[in-house]
Amino acid sequence: MIADIVAAVNASEPVAGIRIVGIDGPSGSGKSHLAKELAGALHAPIIEIDDFVSWNNFAGWWPRFDEQVLTPLLRGDDAVYQARDWTDWHGDSLGGWKTQPWAPTVIFEGVTCTRRETVGRIAYAIWVEAPAPLRLARGLRRDNSFDDKEQLWRRWMIEEDEFFVADGTRERADLIIDTTSHA
Repeated sequence: MIADIVAAVNASEPVAGIRIVGIDGPSGSGKSHLAKELAGALHAPIIEIDDFVSWNNFAGWWPRFDEQVLTPLLRGDDAVYQARDWTDWHGDSLGGWKTQPWAPTVIFEGVTCTRRETVGRIAYAIWVEAPAPLRLARGLRRDNSFDDKEQLWRRWMIEEDEFFVADGTRERADLIIDTTSHA
């Protein structure tokens, strides 16, 4: 499967000289796992949307991402961005700065990274999905040390569903991958 994705990405037309691959889909679907495999095969860096999103700000982080990451990369510049403060579980505060040097292929990994605002600005969009109960179980297993995790996950999943339907994210994907069998 990875070899087929690599071939499809390499066959895609670069946008402004760069191939940005977006790996999107609801939380717990397996985006991070796929991104790591694909990054190794493409020799491409990953920019994780988790560095921007927070439990209390599902989609409002986009202007900062666009300004600090997407637009600079499309100009041929490095992405210099302020990541969320990972000592704050809810992600409401910002932490240190990161730099991702420009590369001919870059992977964006995370929820809503192929949203409508990326049309014509990324080269290849992948949608990763799994049934909601499986995604919730994966998420609770991953985030097992936080008391309010289940409440946050359930609220988040509702916000995701509403966003993706309104945005039409899945329908624009170049490739759809179901990870149900990768429980």
